[in-house]
Amino acid sequence: MRLSKYVMPLLREDSSDAQIVSHQLMLRSGMVRQTAAGIYAWMPLGLRVLDKIGQIVREEQDRAGAIEMLMPTIQPADLWRESGRYDAYGPEMLRIRDRHDRDMLFGPTAEEVITSLMRGSINSYRDLPRTLYNIQWKFRDEIRPRFGVMRGREFLMKDAYSFDLDIESARHSYNRMYVAYLRTFARMGLHAIPTKADPGPIGGDMSHEFILLANNGESDVFFHEEWEAGAQPQVPDFSDNDAIDAFVADRTQFYAATDEMHDPAMAAELGDKLKTARGIEVGHIFYFGTKYSESMGLKVQGPDGEVVTPQMGSYGVGVSRLAGAIIEASHDENGIIWPEAVAPFRVGIITIRASDAASCELAEQIYARLSDAGVDVLYDDRDERGGAKFAAMDLIGLPWQIIIGPKGVERGTVELKNRATGEREDLPLEELIARFV
Repeated sequence: MRLSKYVMPLLREDSSDAQIVSHQLMLRSGMVRQTAAGIYAWMPLGLRVLDKIGQIVREEQDRAGAIEMLMPTIQPADLWRESGRYDAYGPEMLRIRDRHDRDMLFGPTAEEVITSLMRGSINSYRDLPRTLYNIQWKFRDEIRPRFGVMRGREFLMKDAYSFDLDIESARHSYNRMYVAYLRTFARMGLHAIPTKADPGPIGGDMSHEFILLANNGESDVFFHEEWEAGAQPQVPDFSDNDAIDAFVADRTQFYAATDEMHDPAMAAELGDKLKTARGIEVGHIFYFGTKYSESMGLKVQGPDGEVVTPQMGSYGVGVSRLAGAIIEASHDENGIIWPEAVAPFRVGIITIRASDAASCELAEQIYARLSDAGVDVLYDDRDERGGAKFAAMDLIGLPWQIIIGPKGVERGTVELKNRATGEREDLPLEELIARFV
């Protein structure tokens, strides 16, 4: 992509409405623009990040055996009346009445919809287990939306729902998602810790929030040193349920909780092994048994002909929230530092002097060769001074910058800069191309 043909409205100063770093940098880099309180348009640069996050989430859900579908954003209120949640949910639900005077709502979540769909799709124990997921926009009418996409009213979420014949099978499904989430965040270059979460009236031990460590996090996190980056063992694949169950049993023995669930007495027993940090919730997995299948009449025939009410769980990842959370965890005074897996472009090309014909010719050659090889490249071909181009590239945080200047052209080299470390090296053209192709 040529920057001269792109839409990337950069801002020089932080917005007075932006209170946290991720919101400031997403506005300054032109990733998002607010259209109403807590509602954002995703501009081209931001959409590329959103799509890459979503694709990693999708691939790991598929690998775990979940099946993708797409549920509507607008839901009939009658489904929520069946579950008993319509009147209980509160003012965060955006309630709508259509032209036929029917009560509708903009879905904040989809337990009712998926249960009603499965009610008409499965009949026998042979149809179980099943886990389905969708990546869809949700709406919760927060009274004070703030922090940009971190706590907006409209948000993109991956929500998955498992259906199992019994509790033992439900635990297998839960553990597969536990592993899938660790794999998902690791692929994004993130260190996320599964912390014990409130199981609500269901009780038990199958409720975890996945917390991304960040200095500007929204809550305190207390955890055993085994959860520190680099200390975790290899996550198993999905070919062996027993191995997955053993892995989860091993990991959950190590203390990890946010301030909401923190047990000071238990934590004190860890002594020097207890670590503390700030964190941001980016995912939540939760077993809720027959809460929805029972109230909404989802039944299947069991192996002995008996009628069975399936066990259910839900598994959420904040896809749009992750974009902000990653920035909170990975930035410096100059801007964003994207992990390579989710960066909007892998490489940025800069010519120090736009008037130098030889530099521009070499930049065009590199741009063409990398683009033809399928590398995501952003070429800053604007007629701007070098300093402005450097600042723009640092702000948007692409992992690699290729810097082309007259002196390097004379020597037959170009400069390659690593955005995360700041390291620079001069490379001949063919060696540079080989780094990315």
